[in-house]
Amino acid sequence: MALERTFIVLFTAFPMMTQTAEKMIRLPAPVLKGGVTVEEALSRRRSIRDFAETPLSLREVGQLVWAAQGISYSPNRRTSPSAGATYPLVLYLVVNRAENLDPGVYRYHPEENGLTSLKTGDVSDALVRACLNQQFVKSASVVLVIAAKSERTTRRYGERGVRYVHMECGHAGQNIYLQAEAMALGTVAVGAFEDARVQEVTGIPEPVLYLFPVGHKP
Repeated sequence: MALERTFIVLFTAFPMMTQTAEKMIRLPAPVLKGGVTVEEALSRRRSIRDFAETPLSLREVGQLVWAAQGISYSPNRRTSPSAGATYPLVLYLVVNRAENLDPGVYRYHPEENGLTSLKTGDVSDALVRACLNQQFVKSASVVLVIAAKSERTTRRYGERGVRYVHMECGHAGQNIYLQAEAMALGTVAVGAFEDARVQEVTGIPEPVLYLFPVGHKP
């Protein structure tokens, strides 16, 4: 009986770790030096709503998610600042057209610089409806979705932590804009959507704060 209980504990203690390890899609290491200066990216930055049909490469996808929430230095510090290093943001990727990635919804794991599948299949039409019929959500190659576990920050800072979470979301969003411009890609910040419907369509468990459709400029 004791042996049986031990087996059950061991089996239930590690299911998520095993599943994540088996299904992790490793992304290329980020490029840390490019041909566009920060000043150039700032001056060229625009909100782009028209996208070419060209799929993003896995390297382009990896660079974008790293810019938003990747690890920039040890120990596990990210590319955008976070109040008290609490890191409440959770980054997801909705794939419409990308090389080596099937259509669906993926979660980004900064520590592993990889993706795991959250939901399979094309959700673009339903996501457009959840985003008040903004068609460029479908025409983009991918949509970066920023969600948040605000309690990570409010546990330390109380209700003011909610403000810090929103600030951090803005930091990550600007990173996406600048990285996209540096790669000759286009993006636009989307804040007009039905919160519960976006969660239902994507399967994302956390509250969603911001969406960034990204694609090649036409």
